[in-house]
Amino acid sequence: MPSVSDLIFLGLLGALVFTPLSVKLLGDAGIGWHIRDGQQILATHAVSRFDPFSFRYWQPWFAWEWLYDIVVGKLETWCGLNGVVWLTAVVIATVFAGTFRLAVARGTNLLLALVLTLLAMSASMIHFLARPHVLSWLFALAWFWILDSTEQSGIHGQRAKWLWPLPLSMLLWVNVHGGFLLGFVLLGIYWLGSVWTWMTTRETRLEESLQKIASGHRVRQLTGVGLLSIAASFINPYGWRLHAHIYSYLSNRFLMDHIEEFQSPNFHGIAQRCFLALLLIAIATLAVRGRSLRLSEILIVLFAVYAGLLASRNIPVSSILLVLIVGPLLPRLESWGFVQRMSTVDSQLHGRLWPIFATVAVLLIAANGGRSGSTLSMNAHFDAARMPVAAVDFLEHSGVKVPVLSPDYWGGYLIYRLYPPNKVVIDDRHDFYGEEFLRSYLAMMHVEPGWDEFFKQHQVGYLLLPRRAALAAVISETPGWKPLYSDDIAIVFMRTGLNREDADLAPGR
Repeated sequence: MPSVSDLIFLGLLGALVFTPLSVKLLGDAGIGWHIRDGQQILATHAVSRFDPFSFRYWQPWFAWEWLYDIVVGKLETWCGLNGVVWLTAVVIATVFAGTFRLAVARGTNLLLALVLTLLAMSASMIHFLARPHVLSWLFALAWFWILDSTEQSGIHGQRAKWLWPLPLSMLLWVNVHGGFLLGFVLLGIYWLGSVWTWMTTRETRLEESLQKIASGHRVRQLTGVGLLSIAASFINPYGWRLHAHIYSYLSNRFLMDHIEEFQSPNFHGIAQRCFLALLLIAIATLAVRGRSLRLSEILIVLFAVYAGLLASRNIPVSSILLVLIVGPLLPRLESWGFVQRMSTVDSQLHGRLWPIFATVAVLLIAANGGRSGSTLSMNAHFDAARMPVAAVDFLEHSGVKVPVLSPDYWGGYLIYRLYPPNKVVIDDRHDFYGEEFLRSYLAMMHVEPGWDEFFKQHQVGYLLLPRRAALAAVISETPGWKPLYSDDIAIVFMRTGLNREDADLAPGR
C-alpha cells in the first residue's frame, strides 16, 4: 500500500500532468529558449558562450543553466512539451513528498505535517513553472536534510559520512541553476552553529569536554566540505567568471527593483496568503517554544523569513524550511486516537515502488504522444490566452525572417517557435541585456517621455505587442507603422518604407 508521502507524490504528479495545470507549468515563456539552447548544445556539442537568439548574437552570454537546457531539449525532441511537463511535475512532486516525509521524520505529527506541507505547496504554486528553479528546491531540501541530520546524529553517527557527497552534488547544482548559492548559505548556517557550540561549551564535566571535541571535529568537517563545494562550483563552462557575473546581476539595484520575481510578495494573492499563514504559525510557535531550537535552526528560520519577504521567488524554499523547522515544535496531538493510529499505520507502509511506477508510466504516456491507449491523457501546450499563439502562426507562415520586438515575457515563446529563421530583440534573460538596454526598453513599453528613443537606437522593423497595451495604441497612431495582423491577444506592426534588405538588418549589427 502507498504511504501518505507516496499519495502526495501520486496526487501532485497526476494533477500537474493530466489536468489544465500542465498548461500552467508552461506559463513562463522562458522555457522556450531553454529548450532551444539545449537542442543547440546537443547539435553543436558545445556550451553556448555567445547569444544565438537575439539581434545581439555576437555578445557574450552566460548560459549558466546549460545542463538543464540539455535535459529539456532532449525531452522535447523525444516527447514534445509533454516531456518537459513530465520532468517538472516529477521534480515538484518529489520536493513536497520529501518535505512531508522529512517533517514527520524530524518529529512533526503526521496530520500537522500534512497540513503544513499543503500550505507550503499552496504558497509555492505561483512558481509551479517549467523552469530550472524547481531543481534548486530539490537540492535545497537534500542539503538541509543532510546538514541537519548529521548535526543531530553527531560525528560518530552513520549519517556523518553523508556530508562528503555534498561537493559532488554542487557540481551538478552549479550547472543547472544559479540557486546553487543557497547551498553555501545553508552550509554557512550549520558551520556557524557548530562554531558557536564549540566556543560556548564549557569543559567542567566529561560530557561537556566530549561535546566540545565533537563540535570542533564537525567544524573541521564542514570547513572541508565547504572548501570542496566552493572548488566544485568553479567547475562550470565559465569558471570564476560565472560567480562574478551572478554577483553583478544580483547586486544591480535597477534590475532587482524592476524584475517582478525579485520584488517583495503582494499578500493579496492566495499563494502569498498561504505563505503569510506559515509565517504567523512560525512566529507564534517560536514565541512559545523557540528556546528549544538549536542556533542553526534559529538562523534557518531567520533566513527563511527574510528571504521570503525580500523576493517572491524565494517563497517556495522559505516555506519548505519553515515547515521543517516549526513542525516538530507544534503539539503532537497524541491524545487524538485516530491521529496516533494513522501515524502507526503510515510508519509501517513501505510502498516506495508507487512513485517509481507512476514516474515511468507517465513518461511512457508522454513518449506516446500523450496517449494512454486511444485516449489523449496529456496535452501540454502554451496557453493561447497568455501567449501570442495565433500571431506567431501568422509570422511563421508569412515568410518574415527578421528580428521581432515583443515584450520580454513573450521573447522565450518567440524563440521556441521562430528560431532560427527569426531572432528576438529582447526576452527574459535580463542579465544578458543589462541595465542600460532595459531602461530604454521599459521607457518604450510604458510610453514614458523619450519612449521612441529605443526605435531610433535599434531601428526595429517588426513589432508584436499585446493587443491592449498602451504602446500598441500609440504605435497605431504613429506615422511609419502599419498593422499586419490583429486578434484579441496580440497585434503585429511593420515599419513602413523598409525593403527586405533593410528589414534583415533592422535591429542593427
